[in-house]
Amino acid sequence: MVYLLGVNLPDNKLVKIALTRFYGIGLPTSERICAYLSIHDKAKIGQLPEHQMTSLSSFLSAPPALPTTHYLHDFKIEADLRREVRSNIEHHRQIGSYKGRRHGQGLPVRGQNTHSNARTARRVNRLGGRGFAT
Repeated sequence: MVYLLGVNLPDNKLVKIALTRFYGIGLPTSERICAYLSIHDKAKIGQLPEHQMTSLSSFLSAPPALPTTHYLHDFKIEADLRREVRSNIEHHRQIGSYKGRRHGQGLPVRGQNTHSNARTARRVNRLGGRGFAT
């Protein structure tokens, strides 16, 4: 296991698959990162040389200043992205929008059906009724 920026990456996985362990990096983004850093498609995490591991970690920790039209211009991962999503939800709640009210009630936000699926999810995800501290 390689420990990179707080995430364990398995040695036997392809680099493009292992990068998807980061919150905010999916398969298309990981393929673009590998192409940008000239990492081969079939390269595995355990086989990467030291200079490629350092370039990968430096790229993920502080992306270089790329042109605004570049597809990797301003992407965020892990804590930064979670913080941004949380602040966006909090913004919707503060301005009193429909989305904010639905978030506050724990109901589906994007127009999903509430007859069966959301009712089950709310019942399963409820912590207060089971004696757990929230």
